[in-house]
Amino acid sequence: MASSKPQSSCQKLFITSLLFLSLSLMFLVFSFKPKPGHALDHHPQTAARYIKKPLSINTQKSWFDGLIEKKTDSEPIKIGLVNVDDHVKHAYDRMHGQVETVSVDFRPVSKELKWESFFPEWIDEDARWHQPSCPEVPMPRLDDYRDLDVILARVPCGSGSEKQGIRDVFRLQVNLVVANLVVANGLTKGGGDRKVYVVFMGSCGPMQEIFRCDDLMTRLGDYWVYKPELRRLRQKVQMPVGSCQIAPLGRLLTGSQGIQRHSMAQYSKARKPIDNILYHQRVAYATVIHSSEAYVCGAIALAQSIIQNNSTNDLVLLHDSSLSPESLCGLRAAGWKTKLIQPIRSPFARKDSYNEWNYSKLRLWQLTDYDKVVFIDADLIVLKNIDKFFAYPQLSAAPNDKVLFNSGIMVIEPSTCLFEDMMSKRNKLLSYNGGDQGFLNEAFTWWHRLPTRLNYLKIFKNQGNPDHEMQKGPYTIHFLGLKPWACYKDYDCNWDMVDRHIFASDSAHKRWWQVYDAMPKKLQQYCGLTKHMDARIRKWRGKAKNASLPDGHWKINVKDPRQYHLND
Repeated sequence: MASSKPQSSCQKLFITSLLFLSLSLMFLVFSFKPKPGHALDHHPQTAARYIKKPLSINTQKSWFDGLIEKKTDSEPIKIGLVNVDDHVKHAYDRMHGQVETVSVDFRPVSKELKWESFFPEWIDEDARWHQPSCPEVPMPRLDDYRDLDVILARVPCGSGSEKQGIRDVFRLQVNLVVANLVVANGLTKGGGDRKVYVVFMGSCGPMQEIFRCDDLMTRLGDYWVYKPELRRLRQKVQMPVGSCQIAPLGRLLTGSQGIQRHSMAQYSKARKPIDNILYHQRVAYATVIHSSEAYVCGAIALAQSIIQNNSTNDLVLLHDSSLSPESLCGLRAAGWKTKLIQPIRSPFARKDSYNEWNYSKLRLWQLTDYDKVVFIDADLIVLKNIDKFFAYPQLSAAPNDKVLFNSGIMVIEPSTCLFEDMMSKRNKLLSYNGGDQGFLNEAFTWWHRLPTRLNYLKIFKNQGNPDHEMQKGPYTIHFLGLKPWACYKDYDCNWDMVDRHIFASDSAHKRWWQVYDAMPKKLQQYCGLTKHMDARIRKWRGKAKNASLPDGHWKINVKDPRQYHLND
C-alpha cells in the first residue's frame, strides 16, 4: 500500500502545490498522496521500472510553463481524472478558479474477456470466411473531454508474479483511455499541438508498450509524470486492441479512422502533410550474429535479397568477436553496416545450447540512430519489398503460438532507457524457451499482429501437401531445420532425416538458391561447404538410402559444384 497522511495534511499539500505551481513538481506529486483507505494496485515488477535520475528543481518547473501561462491568463488548469477516487476530485474542487477537474466516464471492459480474447492464435487474415474482429474495449466520448491540460490516472497492475509480464484487460483499457485522451486533446488540425501531461499513480506504472520511457519526465515513488510524443502515441491508438486484427497499412500511413470496436480519437486528414514534414523517420533493417560464423552465409543472402527487391534502407548487422576479418569483409560487401557488440547471455539457457547468447538481440534497442528498425533473423530471405512495414509501431510481429509472437521478424523502436529496463528484468522475467523470444513476449505482452506471410515459417504439418509446396504470396521465407547453404543445391536435405521432414521443401529451397545465383560471384564464396558439412550430408544421404525413404531424394544425382571445392 502507498503511504498515507492525515486528511487535513493531505489537503494542505493539495492547496499549497496548486496555489504555487511555479515551485516544483515535487509539491504536485506529494499532493497526490492518497487519503487513508485509498488502495493502489501493487505488482512485483516495480524495482527498476525506468532507470532515470530524478529531475532537478529547475527542470521539474519547466513542464509547468504552459500551465503557468494559462494561470496568468486567468484560465483554470483543466485536469481529467481517470480511474481516480472521488476524494482526489473533491480536494481539487476546493481550489476555486485555479483548477477545473472532470471525471472521465467510461464503461469498464467486460470481466468475461480474457487476454486470450484479444490475442487469438489464429485469425482469418485474408477474410476468406469472415472479417476478423476484436472484442469491444469501451472508450469515453472524447468530445466530452476537451482542452485537458493534465490527465491523472490510477493504473491497475493486475495480478501475477515478477516472473511474468502483466496481461490484464482492465489495465489495457485504462492505458488506452488515457492515450486516446492525450491524442484527442494534444493534436490539432493546424499542427500547433497542445502540451498535454499525464500523471500515473500506481506501483507498476503505465504500459511501456503505450507510454514510452523516453517520454517519462520524472518518477517519484509510485507517481510517474509523462509528456507523450503525440505522433508516436497516435500510432498506438490507431492499432487494433490486440492481435485479433491486422491494422491496414493505409490507415497507418494516412491517419484515417480506425477499425477497432472502440471510439478512437479522430484526426483530420490535413495532418498528413504536416506530420510528414515534422516527423521524418529514420529506419533500417537489422540482424544479429553471435557465437559462431554459421550464419554468415545466411546474413549475406538476407542482405542481397533485400537489395534485390529494391530497398535502399540501411542494413545494420550486430556481431560479437566470433567473426573473422574475412567474414566481416564479405558481410560489408553484401551491404551490411557492421557493429561490434558485447554479447548478452540468456540467463535461462543451458550452457553451450543453441540459444545461450540469444539475449544479444536486446542490443537492437541500442540502435538509437534510427527511429524504427525491422529486425530479421539471418536464416530468412526476403521475396518482396517490405519497406511498407516500417509504418507499424513497436512491437509488431507475426504470431507464433497462443498469445505469443515470433521474434524472427519484428518492428522495434530503439531506446536507451527501454534497453536498460529490459536488462534490469532479464534475470527476473522467465523465458519459456530459454531464449530471446520467450523473454520478449513477457516484456511486450501487448503487441501488434503482422501478416503470417511476412514471417513465413518453413514448416509443413498439413497431410494434404506431401511435396511441401509453398503457399502463394509470402513476403519472406524463414528457414527452419537445416539451412539451405548447409545442404546441396540440388534438394532440401531435411528430406534425408525422418524427424526433419516437416521442415523439408524443395520449392522453398529453390527460392533461396535463386537469391544465391543472383548475388555477385565474390559473395558466393562465403557460402561454400566445409569438409564437415559435406560429410554430414553424405552420412544422412546414406542413411536415407539404406532406409529407402519413400520421398526418394536420396536417389537424386547431385551436381552441386561446391562438393568439389570444400573448405577446411
